[in-house]
Amino acid sequence: MPASPSKSSLQSLTESKQLTIVSCHECAHLIYLPALPNKHKAMCPRCGFNLTTQRQNALQWVSALAITALILLIASLPFEFLSFSAGGQTQNINILAGIEVLFTEDYALLGLLQAIAILILPGIILSAILLLLVPLQFGIVIPRAGKIAKLVFYLLPWSMAEIFLIGVLVSLIKISSLADIAIGPSFYAFLLFTLSMTAMLMFLDEHQLLLAINEKSLTKHKPINANKSIQTTWALLFTSVLLYIPANILPIMVTQSFGDEQASTIIGGVILLWQSGSYPIAMIIFVASVLVPIAKIVILCWLNYSVQQGHQRGNYERTRWYRLTEFVGRWSMIDVFVVAVLVSLIQLGNIMSIHPGYAAIAFCAVVIMTMLAAMSFDTRLIWHKESTPHE
Repeated sequence: MPASPSKSSLQSLTESKQLTIVSCHECAHLIYLPALPNKHKAMCPRCGFNLTTQRQNALQWVSALAITALILLIASLPFEFLSFSAGGQTQNINILAGIEVLFTEDYALLGLLQAIAILILPGIILSAILLLLVPLQFGIVIPRAGKIAKLVFYLLPWSMAEIFLIGVLVSLIKISSLADIAIGPSFYAFLLFTLSMTAMLMFLDEHQLLLAINEKSLTKHKPINANKSIQTTWALLFTSVLLYIPANILPIMVTQSFGDEQASTIIGGVILLWQSGSYPIAMIIFVASVLVPIAKIVILCWLNYSVQQGHQRGNYERTRWYRLTEFVGRWSMIDVFVVAVLVSLIQLGNIMSIHPGYAAIAFCAVVIMTMLAAMSFDTRLIWHKESTPHE
């Protein structure tokens, strides 16, 4: 069995850039990480977190796909996105006009949230990536490149173009029996933009990007503030629970048709979809809007309580549960986007109009609070042991 490298040899390898010291994002374990061959990935030996994946020409692929996605995002704005026809009247919208409808109908907060999630943040992320990578192709590292890179990864969870797209498809299925629906060229441009951005994220690796811009903060070991993390998480979870009550009791959507007004809650909408035979859509909405928020709150409460009590068992399992909540939490926004799309599309006066209920804002706040709670929870508290670098 070969002898382990001495401390001096590890230091010399680190100084020669054959090794980098990486602090695991989830358990704070320090690892001496060598340069990886193509299609290889490095996993944290303690918690199993994927530290980095090496792909040949990855940054070139990221640049090309970012340019493509940004062009398609811009192309999706001016043309017709959807049209709705009923009772001899037709409503045509593009993405910007749909957001404008939300503002003019006094639902500015819903319109602002949609604009930020599907247009502004994706545009900022793509522009920031190109700002970093295009000069890098010529060997130029722009000032504050490390901070810009970290901003990109901080904003990524809040970019929800793919969730909006699923919400659009759910909306079309919900109203397909009521009127004629037509899809415009902007819909296809937005679909291709979403696919391009998703493909770009497959090649985007935080560790490899920081190495490429010569960022020196890879070894930075941030101190753990247990009390602040635990108290902040409890406060956000408590707020989420309070908001979850009106989000499910109050109507999320109000439909007016020929003088009749019908309000529907989240559960009511699921039941209506099920009774109409749209079983897959009903299941998607039920899971995303009912099960996921409850499960996320319960799991985060359990995790926060376990670290507060100093539990030392099941660290790996608790970390895996946290990853699950972090991954699925944002998908609860589907129902909010469904309401936003229907409100934007169906404004035909007395024939048919749809308006959001107060539950739409309350539920959106639940999703945001639970996402913030997951971000405030410090997974390093699960492990909370000082580590020495591991090769």
